[in-house]
Order: sequence, then C-alpha cells, then structure tokens
Amino acid sequence: MYPHEISAMRLSLLVLVAAALSAGAAAQMPPFLGGQGPPVVPGGQAQPVVGGPLSPEFYSQSCPRAERIIAEVVQSKQMANPTTAAGVLRVFFHDCFVSGCDASVLIASNQFAKSEHDAEINHSLPGDAFDAVVRAKLALELECPGVVSCADILALASRILVTMTGGPRYPISLGRRDSLSSSPTAPDVELPHANYTVDRLIQMFGAKGFTVQELVALSGAHTLGFSHCKEFADRLYNFRDKGGKPEDFDPSMNPSYAKGLQAVCRDYLKDPTIAAFNDIMTPGKFDNMYFVNLERGLGLLSTDEELFTDPRTKPLVQRYAANSTAFFDDFGRAMEKLSLFGVKTGADGEVRRRCDAYNNGPMPK
Repeated sequence: MYPHEISAMRLSLLVLVAAALSAGAAAQMPPFLGGQGPPVVPGGQAQPVVGGPLSPEFYSQSCPRAERIIAEVVQSKQMANPTTAAGVLRVFFHDCFVSGCDASVLIASNQFAKSEHDAEINHSLPGDAFDAVVRAKLALELECPGVVSCADILALASRILVTMTGGPRYPISLGRRDSLSSSPTAPDVELPHANYTVDRLIQMFGAKGFTVQELVALSGAHTLGFSHCKEFADRLYNFRDKGGKPEDFDPSMNPSYAKGLQAVCRDYLKDPTIAAFNDIMTPGKFDNMYFVNLERGLGLLSTDEELFTDPRTKPLVQRYAANSTAFFDDFGRAMEKLSLFGVKTGADGEVRRRCDAYNNGPMPK
C-alpha cells in the first residue's frame, strides 16, 4: 500500500458518525467509493494555449479509439479501486495549476534530478491515480505508439471519472504536449493549502485568471475523496477562538461530526495515513452534497468552512446546495477552462513514450 493511502477500516468510524447525522438529513450514505479530492480555483481569463488551438477531434485520424481505450482502463481501475476517481481529479488539478496541463506532475524524480513529486504538498498524491494514467498509456502505446500525450490522458481520465461517479460530462479539447521540465519547488508555492483564507485563495488564483465563481464551483470536487487528519487537526484539538478562548473544537462544526473526527484522528501524529471523507454523506458520488454539508456544519477543511462564511462565496455555496444543475453546469465550464490552462503544443513539448520520464531527458535550464 502506498504510504499516503488509507484503509476503509480507518474510515469506518466516520461512516458510523455519518449514519447518526443522516438521521436528521435528507441524504443517505452509499457504499464507500472514496478517493482524494482536489483543491480549487478563482479571477478573469485563463492563460492562453501556447502554440495554437486544440480540438476534441485531434486524434480522430491518428488514434480514433483513444478516448474509448482510456475509458476502459480508468473505469476498470475505478471499479477495482474506488479511490481512483477523486485521486485522478486531484492529480489533474495539481498538474494544471502549477505549470499548465502538461503532465509535469507525472515525472518521477531520480538520482540526477528532482521533480514535482518531491514537493511536500504532492507527497500525498494517491498512487492509484498515477497507476490509472500509466495503464492507459500502456494500452494506447499498443494501439497507436507515440501519438497520445500523457497530458491528454490525464485530462480525459478526469472527465471520464467525473461522469462515471455521477457528475457532468464537459468538453475536452485535445492536442496537449507533455512538458520538458518539472519543478520540485513550484507546487508548494503555487498550489493552495488547506489552511488558506478565502482572501488568499482569491488573490492567488485570481492572478491565474479564475473567478470567485470558478473557485467555489471547483471546490465542489471535494464531494469526492478524503483528506488526511493533519490537514484539519487544528479545528479539532487545542482550538482557540479569535479572542484566544480555548474551545473543545471549532464551534462552527456540527458537534457530533467534530467528536467523531476527534475519535478517528486521535492517533494521527503516530499514523499520518489516517484520514476522513471530505463529504461524509455521499463520499463516492459526484453530487452537490459538499455544499449542503457546509450549511450543516459538516465541512471538513477550514477552507471549506470559510466558503460558507465569507460574503463573497456564501451566496454561491447556497446556490449550489439548492440547485445541483447549476453546480454541474458551472463545474463543467470551470473544468473545461482549467483543462486549457497553460497548455503546451507543438515544439513547446513532446509526446512521452512513458508518462513518468522524458524521452531525452529534461530541457536544459
């Protein structure tokens, strides 16, 4: 088992908490289909595509079965390992938001060069997600060698798995090239952290061209997956209000939920793999329950809670909680925009033979 992964047993206590909470809630708990959900995005116009336009029909002649092959592989992987969907989404976000959607996050570090894998924020990226992309690439290389980029595989796999778990189907243009570099320091600087304020998120992501609405819509991807206890432990233990008064836990949390999390995470310092569902009610289904949960004090991360309390984001949380169609529409548009962020084409990249290694070594600095 990968060091960052967890067992269903670790989450079973929270399943019991969810069952108790759902007695007074409209939603009911389905079988476990968890995974690791991605962070979010906010600001204006996304970065332009480098090198020219992409097209949904990019592989129609060179590899016409590309999407079908990717779908068969990743859907099979999801059925065997239900953490896959949210994991792939998180890897996709971590890839796109650092240097553009160019598969730079997939490059493995070695004795000669470090990569994005070495960034602390990427240490918890789930192994099942990387495995899904590797398997899809192997299948494609048998069908049409040297044609489909790893960046396109990751983008398509994300959309396929969102749809498979109940979410919207949104357009994905193709023709991305894979990066020729991978920075070990950029992810910790450019990706959002679990304790960021809404102010910092809006400022950070606005600079990349995303709006507040897109920030909230993409946050809804937390309807899938789980987070490790260290990411929200400050809400559960030794909590103090703004005046410095000690509290048993963050009082904005539902008390039963907070106490259940305290029990689950009790030994998280000894075992950093302990985690909890981002969406305790329907953790394996892509729906709008993440937003409904925020209204009930069932948000897991401090950034989740701030979305419901900040006046710039609260109306959007309420809109998506009340209207799943509005959430799906906005999420699909935001994901389509994200998938075009900082894309490389032509001579600005390559089509890797293996997703975890450059064809001829990294581009000289």
